[in-house]
Amino acid sequence: MGRAGAAARDAGRITRGGPGGGAAIMTAMTTTERPDPPRTADERTSLEGWLDFHRATLALKCEGLDDKQLREASAPPSGLTLLGLVRHMAEVERSWFRRVLAQQDVAPIWYSEEDPDGEFHLTEEDTSETAFAIWREEIAKAKEAAAGRSLDDVISRPGRGDYNLRWIYLHMIEEYARHNGHADLIRERIDGATGD
Repeated sequence: MGRAGAAARDAGRITRGGPGGGAAIMTAMTTTERPDPPRTADERTSLEGWLDFHRATLALKCEGLDDKQLREASAPPSGLTLLGLVRHMAEVERSWFRRVLAQQDVAPIWYSEEDPDGEFHLTEEDTSETAFAIWREEIAKAKEAAAGRSLDDVISRPGRGDYNLRWIYLHMIEEYARHNGHADLIRERIDGATGD
């Protein structure tokens, strides 16, 4: 890494060549705090730490972008957008923590039987402000649903088998990690910014 790259890194920024050869900067941790996952904690603390890390990573990938940029598709023929990913993760948080773990009878937010990918289908009325507020609310509700439960608590889903909280945490970490990879590529395509 050259002198300029090291200086940018040390300033809390990660720089890379943007489209057309210009430098793009993604400021790490401007308003989103991303906790470092614990390195020597017990299993539950580690699982929750990694899940919070990945939740914050998605927020960082979206940070500093306006509504129009959050709606920009990755690359044809895909219509995947950062805003769609945020909405999708709100649905996933709701599904696994509220519907499965807490056995709450809550309806989907954006998808339906008629439109099973509804969270990805954006309308003019859909705003990033609303999507982020709902996503944050679902994260808070997820934490409430998990609090006081053992990692070994078994939840049965009729016709789908049994799950425990450990599996749900691991699945959520996998889901965020996969989509954060998508978010990284989408963000780079939007403004050239890359980084953790």
